[in-house]
Amino acid sequence: MKSGVTLWIGRSAALMAVPEPAAYDKGRGQCGRITAKGDGCRPFISFSKTRGGGIYGEGIIDGQGGAVMGDGAETWWQLARRARAEGGNQNTPRLIQIDHAQDVTFSGVTLRNAPNFHVAMNRVEGATFWGLTIDAPADARNTDGIDPGASHDVTITHSLIRTGDDNVAIKAGDNGSSSHISIIDNYFGWGHGMSIGSEVNSGVSDILVRNLTLDGTTSGLRIKSDVGRGGLVERVTYENVCLRANRWPVAFDTRYDPRAQGTSIPVYRQIVLRHVRGDNGVLLMRGIDERHALGVTLDDVHFASSATWQLEHANVAANDVSPPLPGRAAKPLPRGSEACSRAFRDGNR
Repeated sequence: MKSGVTLWIGRSAALMAVPEPAAYDKGRGQCGRITAKGDGCRPFISFSKTRGGGIYGEGIIDGQGGAVMGDGAETWWQLARRARAEGGNQNTPRLIQIDHAQDVTFSGVTLRNAPNFHVAMNRVEGATFWGLTIDAPADARNTDGIDPGASHDVTITHSLIRTGDDNVAIKAGDNGSSSHISIIDNYFGWGHGMSIGSEVNSGVSDILVRNLTLDGTTSGLRIKSDVGRGGLVERVTYENVCLRANRWPVAFDTRYDPRAQGTSIPVYRQIVLRHVRGDNGVLLMRGIDERHALGVTLDDVHFASSATWQLEHANVAANDVSPPLPGRAAKPLPRGSEACSRAFRDGNR
């Protein structure tokens, strides 16, 4: 893609990515193979050092992750699953890569069946994703929805995202920090949830998640890192969130990889949950130690009485919370939220 150019995918049109590894290979003959590293493929669509432009329309961009590759016998997704079993990295193409770009807009399109991430961002200044549908099977490995990495001034809104990995994952690795990102009025179906991390060593700040439905995601609201890639995550607000059928509705974890080694300490502070409703599952908040304890505020946060808190090295200020935090007095359970009932109903249309 070039600066200022818009790709329009019209209604009933489908742009299909050919399942041919040679079409994406970077010249090393690694695309479509398992190697020690997984950077052997170019993306299907690339925005590199562009300003303006984007992708619009009511059509479909299909990565064909479930199609057999070339003359072989396995699909991109089968290769990814085999890589996990064999301990290597799959070389599979991302659907869309946005790199060192400014002021990019996506609106209306459906992105589906990516072999790898659907939208990956690196050092982007200004991006809007409005009214997207992102869809991949729940068992399609590493098919993240939208991953803002080292990016600023990003809005994701009015979108439906179902994937085999993180629905959204905000990252801040060695390439730079991420900040001023808003995720507003979205519905997430299956996937791994609304994530920050695991690379946060350059810092993540000023994140707003509002009016989000997480329906059947394994994790719900998640901040994940460890001492190998940790850093400061601060000023993150989750507001008006509805959760259902999540294994870990809340998972703020500084020991994402318990085998990690290093001195990059994850610190999460000024994390606020306000007007949050869910049912069962584990509510995890785990800091590294008391010196680097999590700083979390809960205001009008309610889950089913069968949900369980797991708190470790976490300073939690709580107002109107159920089930009660360990060691605190129980309060009557509130009535069910009609707003959440409507959100689940509308999202399943």
